[in-house]
Amino acid sequence: MSDLSAVEQALSTSRLEPYIKAGGGGLSEGLKLYEWNLSVSAAFFEVLAHFEIGVRNALHAQLAGLAGRQDWWASRRIVLAPAAVDMLDKAVAEVTRRSPPGGPGHVVAALPFGFWAGLVSSGHRYNYEMTLWRPGLHRAFPGYRGTRSELHPRLNTLRLLRNRIAHHEPIYRRHLAADHDTILTLSSWIMPAFARWMASRSRVPGLLASRPFSPEPRCE
Repeated sequence: MSDLSAVEQALSTSRLEPYIKAGGGGLSEGLKLYEWNLSVSAAFFEVLAHFEIGVRNALHAQLAGLAGRQDWWASRRIVLAPAAVDMLDKAVAEVTRRSPPGGPGHVVAALPFGFWAGLVSSGHRYNYEMTLWRPGLHRAFPGYRGTRSELHPRLNTLRLLRNRIAHHEPIYRRHLAADHDTILTLSSWIMPAFARWMASRSRVPGLLASRPFSPEPRCE
């Protein structure tokens, strides 16, 4: 068995098929795109990691200010939707089981990106506009001048991108340059110097320039 055939068998033909088709039908070209997809995914994950930590710290600071305590989830002033409460309960339980148990910062770190994005979403019964956004959460993005409803789709797009990368899904057909710009733009709304630091270290632009070939992009 050739090396390429062994790789195809190990990774599965069905997994490689989209890459092979995008590369013109050859296994060798398909694998080049597969490897590039992994490389650019890793580069995006680095930038998204910085961004996620920046977002959660900024929102955490505002929630703590509204509640008057670092464990703001224990305050009656912070009323969250059931899905958010479930995520908080899991995070608190996870941190409490540790030896020694972690503090509020550990709970914040244990919450998924979806929790933070959900804080600026527009729900029905649990609409955070008057209870969280206007009283304080808008201050997490001091450089932003738009509405909460306009901010959430951008955050959610990055959440979906992060999830695709975390599950080793292809991202090569996305508008990756636009995704990168969105990360840096939202980061600049938190703190311009933070965004500049991220941009100066990001490997994404170089990898986008070295794409083996360019399938027609689409948003996934």
